[in-house]
Amino acid sequence: MPAHALHFDGYEGEPLRLPPMPEHTPQALRLAIQEHTPHLLPDFEAHWKRVIGDAFNITPVPAFMRLWWTQYAIARNPVLDSHLRDLEARAAKSEDPDESLRLLEEYSRLRQEAAERKPGE
Repeated sequence: MPAHALHFDGYEGEPLRLPPMPEHTPQALRLAIQEHTPHLLPDFEAHWKRVIGDAFNITPVPAFMRLWWTQYAIARNPVLDSHLRDLEARAAKSEDPDESLRLLEEYSRLRQEAAERKPGE
């Protein structure tokens, strides 16, 4: 998979070169994780075996794909990943409920944007 430029608003300097999102299939997502974010692979595979495994019912597959699609979209971008971790930590430590809410809303918005990435982006 060739890398492409993607600019994250919180990043100063040259745009990051990110691997594109894979085709929207479990196999393509697993290969992308294996190649570009291998630290996620053990959890991906363990989760697959636990929820899908030898199941005869494919009902959980869309939820599984949404979760891991989002995780990969975030993990492939170290700046976004770090920013989300920072937002979460700051919200947890804040003693101001309004500030915590604002930080968590930003966290949620960025995760939603990551979830909406399309193959090739």
